[in-house]
Amino acid sequence: MWRATILVTQLPFIDRMYFFASLLFSGAAIAVAHAEEAKRDASQPYFNIYQGPNEQDSIINDPSTQLDYTLSGGEAYPNPYMADRLGTTGPLLISSTNLIESLAHFVRERVPERTIHAKGGGAHGWFEVTTPVGANYSMASVFSEVGKRTPVTARFSTIAGNLGNADTVRDLRGLAFKLRTEDGILDWPFLNHPVFWLRDPGKFPHLTRSQKRNPQTNTVDYNNFWDYLSANNESIYQVMRTMSDLGTPYGFRHMNGWSGNTFRAVKADGSWVYIKTIAVTDQGIMNNTNDEAIVQAGVSPDFGVQDLYDSIAAGNYPSWTIYWQTMTPQQAENYKYNILDLTKEWLVEDVPYQEIGRITLVQNPTNYFAEVEQIGFDPANMPYGLEPSADPVLQARLFTYADAQRYRTGVNGRQLPINCPLNPVANFLRDGAMNFNNQGNRPNFWSQQDLLGLAPRPYNDDNHTIWTGGAVKYLSTPSEIDFDQPRIFWNGLSERDQNNLISNVIWHLGQASDIAIRTKQCQLFQHVNETLGQAIAMGVNVTL
Repeated sequence: MWRATILVTQLPFIDRMYFFASLLFSGAAIAVAHAEEAKRDASQPYFNIYQGPNEQDSIINDPSTQLDYTLSGGEAYPNPYMADRLGTTGPLLISSTNLIESLAHFVRERVPERTIHAKGGGAHGWFEVTTPVGANYSMASVFSEVGKRTPVTARFSTIAGNLGNADTVRDLRGLAFKLRTEDGILDWPFLNHPVFWLRDPGKFPHLTRSQKRNPQTNTVDYNNFWDYLSANNESIYQVMRTMSDLGTPYGFRHMNGWSGNTFRAVKADGSWVYIKTIAVTDQGIMNNTNDEAIVQAGVSPDFGVQDLYDSIAAGNYPSWTIYWQTMTPQQAENYKYNILDLTKEWLVEDVPYQEIGRITLVQNPTNYFAEVEQIGFDPANMPYGLEPSADPVLQARLFTYADAQRYRTGVNGRQLPINCPLNPVANFLRDGAMNFNNQGNRPNFWSQQDLLGLAPRPYNDDNHTIWTGGAVKYLSTPSEIDFDQPRIFWNGLSERDQNNLISNVIWHLGQASDIAIRTKQCQLFQHVNETLGQAIAMGVNVTL
């Protein structure tokens, strides 16, 4: 006990928080163990199932020089390279426990990489409330008072490529923040663009596969990606943003993030507004040109991860100011765009940004796999006071995000320290692979003999969503309004940025060998702006 206490007091605040949280959720705080022991019959043997995990936690920050090599079962072993064999030149023996354990673990030591957002980096810090705006719209305690801090872990990533992807490729970027509030986990998964490629969630697997490797050649086929884009007019705004220099940001610290999806903030009286959440970088926007991104990919493919790590290590802590855009149901009904359409942004001149707080990252991971690779985000993680809307893409994400992590880290992945909430968890989810907190001897059903309590319903939400009409099989239809925001974007670019957009599209679209695909995509650009379309068509040898 004395040794563990000394170690904990020497840790930074966030490390101490994680340590005590792990004790809380393992159910093995020393004082509790002693209290339980006192209640037991002294004639009965006492075994604490969490004594082993607690011992491993107590040495996690000890230097190697203070420890001796063991097998995974704790048995001492004289040398990690040693194996049993017949003589010095004879065959190896199956009794070579150290060798077999080492090789068997080696071929199993990776979890499946993410299908999207595979490559990225992360860090820890806090979210601090800076204004009363959040509390004015939501009963969530995370926003309750100015100055309140909530621990947060952030992960930044590219999207389309695999784990070996260069950080500077032309792509969208993900910014995801896990807030450990006193009322449970709040996950904010953002993109560095306010819009997305689609508004029909059924298209998402097709979009993703169009950017993956050809099933026959196992190479990236540019025809596939441009084939998808040219067939979906509603994505033209996102195409233009990605093909501008915004598609090649300078690392992860110099880009904004948008929730994209529409959520709801709810007050204690049940009144609510629609919200979108935005993270604005306090470091300022910086982008690479296409040529700079290509060079950086060759010189330093991990530039984004390294830049984030180095800046925090040097005490140059990156931060993002968090804003909400809000609309009442009546305002949403009268807005010129469908507020649940992920391909449309709420224009800031119509719906101003309102500051709610700031995220600051101050601590690098100690172990990348444990703290970044195993972290999982789920937009369904929201405490009372925040709710989803009927946004169709969000509704699909409420399933797929959590299910992706069940596949990657297992059905009990939320018990991993990096995903674990800081408030008590009590439910009826038991067993399954890699379960290390199976909720003790409490019933695994809602027993009336040992009744699990219920939190009161926080507000009446009977009138939050009222539907009219019957169930239909629906697919959205592109229309002229899908070209509205692309034209606003084009007209807002400087001459330099317009020229870069044109040259970037020519460079990427020119890699599509199918003339019909190039022609169709050029026609979409021409419909946005005649000069834009003609310039790109000339560059990729297409006649419009």
